[in-house]
Parts: sequence; structure tokens; C-alpha cells
Amino acid sequence: MADSNKTATLSFGDKTLELPILSPTAGPDVIDISKLYGQGGVFTHDPGFTSTSACESTITYIDGDKGELLHRGYPIDQLAAKSHYLEVCFLLLYGHLPTAAELEKFETTITHHTMLHEQMVNFFRGFRRDAPPMAIMVGVVGAMSAFYHDSTDISDPRQREIASHRLIAKMPTIAAWAFKYSVGQPFVYPRNDLDYASNFLRMCFAVPAEEYQVDPILARAMDRIFTLHADHEQNASTSTVRLASSSGANPFACIAAGIACLWGPSHGGANQACLEMLREIGTVDRIPEFIARAKDKNDPFRLMGFGHRVYKNFDPRATVMKQSADEVLDLLGVEDNPTLQVAKELEAAALADPYFAEKKLFPNVDFYSGIILEAMGFPTSMFTPIFALSRTVGWVSQWKEQLADPALKIGRPRQLYTGATLRDYVDVEDR
Repeated sequence: MADSNKTATLSFGDKTLELPILSPTAGPDVIDISKLYGQGGVFTHDPGFTSTSACESTITYIDGDKGELLHRGYPIDQLAAKSHYLEVCFLLLYGHLPTAAELEKFETTITHHTMLHEQMVNFFRGFRRDAPPMAIMVGVVGAMSAFYHDSTDISDPRQREIASHRLIAKMPTIAAWAFKYSVGQPFVYPRNDLDYASNFLRMCFAVPAEEYQVDPILARAMDRIFTLHADHEQNASTSTVRLASSSGANPFACIAAGIACLWGPSHGGANQACLEMLREIGTVDRIPEFIARAKDKNDPFRLMGFGHRVYKNFDPRATVMKQSADEVLDLLGVEDNPTLQVAKELEAAALADPYFAEKKLFPNVDFYSGIILEAMGFPTSMFTPIFALSRTVGWVSQWKEQLADPALKIGRPRQLYTGATLRDYVDVEDR
């Protein structure tokens, strides 16, 4: 537990309270207001919880001013360059980088959990043929508790472990099958001889009529997308998972809640919004027009995929993602894709413009991930499901950490009530 001997003094009316100040290992000090209502009879008001710490965590740390993202203390750029997704999954779940033997065992476990219960095929077919992949994922993940009820007892550490492995292992299959169902193609089953990213790509793009070979450059780019989206501290969807978990809900329900929250365009839909903007621009010759609009304070248009709410400097994930985007575009080319041509030229124009440097509006991870997924052949409807697949390990890690926290309480935010005060009911004939 973070602790210190410092206190903050709060005075209001005829009351003076001494509030403990907690010192984290990184980041600003935190004033503990947990006893504020009990001792002072007042609440704090913080819409969006942007100034409120709701939990203690050892998983991920973000310093937006420095452009820093650490998983268990390791910088994201080092992990993306030297590691791979399943190793990062192990790190997030267990708090340390695995030995070779630990990693081999973990990879084997995940690989042999990728199959779905065969009866779930019928569950997929219950959706309308034009159901969005994200809608299918919310329903299927929530329904896993009906198919895997031997891992829903959150009081059993072994069941928590099995549920964690199942979610990480089966999410690529669920996402790929949601995609296949939406385009009317037969499901492709996972293969145990392929790595995590290659397996996902094959399940998305292979067809039974011919052999499919995964290009290693595309698999590496996919793995980096997974890695760079694995966890991002207490964002909206992670907080949703924690809030659902605080009630004692089963793990599949909690992760389904996180997926539902991620579905929102202000959270998981940023890379889709970026691609839609590129299509709105349309052709390279229109880029100066849209850059001028972005600079105009009276024009509501803004460049999607540039800047970040948390990172006030640069998004540390974007540098790595740019490298992957360059590799993928070199491999697949952009000559026949006007959207990708606009993306490349817009990136160059924005990076060369002093206005965007002064405003810290650098291309972010959503800009580059959208370009990569577009080049690979994914429709924009699959961008958020891929984000959900990537983020599953973060949600699961946060879920496990919360359940092990002795200070766990059911989430119960308070409110600033501004409605009617007490009044008597009036019979309908007298109104």
C-alpha cells in the first residue's frame, strides 16, 4: 500500500480535516479522501474522474507530459521492439518477464486453449447475417459463462487462472469468426503450429478452397498492434471492467462489459474515425485544404489520429507503429489505394508544419494502426474488435489484481443531486 507521513489540511465551515497524502512509486502524490464523507459529511465532485484515483495498481504507468508508457516498469518501445505479444501478456499477468521455460509453457497453454466450444458455432449463427463484428463479440464473450461455467468461481484462484488463459486464447478466434460471419465466409479453425498473430490472420483471411500462407512482416505488424494496445492504465473500458468486477460478476461478464465500453467512438473507435477522415479528404491534392481547416479556430474540423488526450508530448506507441506502417506499406504498396496515399502525404505534411509541432499534434497510435489494418484488408468495422482482442490481457490483468486487493469494495460513486426536493404525490384527478 502506498503510504507517507504527509497530510493535507482541508477547512470548510467550522470543520478542519487532516487528510493523508499517499506517495506512489511514480506520478503525483494522492490525497486520500476515503474518509471525507464519514468525517466531514461532504463529497468531492469530479466528472469523468479525471482527478480521482479509484484503485491502487502495479501494472501500467503513464506520464503524459513525458510521453512515457511503462508496463511493470518496462518502456513500451523496448517491449514492442524486443518482445512479442504473448511475452507481454505474461508480464502483465504475473508481474515479471518470463524465463524461457515459463514462456514456453505459457505459449503452449494459450495455443491449446484457442479452440471454441463447438456448440458456440450455433450461437454465432443466431445473429443476423449483417450483425457488426463488435456486436457479436459483446454477445459471444458474455455467453462464455454459459459454455465455460467451470471457470466462473472468482473465489477459486485456479478457476481465475483458467478463465484468464481462456479469454486471452479464445479472443482471436471469437474476433476472427465475428469477421468471417459478417462477410458470409466459413469459419476457419485455429492451428497449434502457428504463433498468436499468424493464427489470427489466417483465421481472418484463409478460405477452405486454398492454402493460406501468413507473411511474416504482416504477422509482426499484427503482433505489434496487439502489444501496443495491451493495456493503458485506468481508461474507460478498464475502469468498466473493474467496476463490474467489484460486484463479484464472473470474468466473462466483466470482459464483455469492457468490450461494450470500448465500442464507444470516443474510446475504441479512434482509428476508424481516422480512416473515415482520410476517405473524406479523398485525394492528395486536397490535403492543403484540410490542413488549413484544421488550423482555423472557427472550423469544427480536426485532424483525427493526431495528438492524444493523455500524452501532451508524443505518443510513445506511435514511433513503433510508424515503423510497422512503413514496413507494411512497402510490402503491400499504396499505388492502388487512394486512402493510403492520402495517409502517407498527410503524415509528411503535418510533421513538416510548425503549427502541429507547436500544438503537440503528432500522429498517434490510432493513425498508424488504422493505416496498417486498412492495408491488410480489414474493414473499419473490424478495427475496434481487434482493439478489444489486444486489450483483453490488460482487462484480465486488472481484474485479477483487483480481486486480490484486500481493500476491494463494490464501486459506488456518489452524485451532486440537483433534482426536485421532497414533494407529496398528487392524485391523477387533481393534477
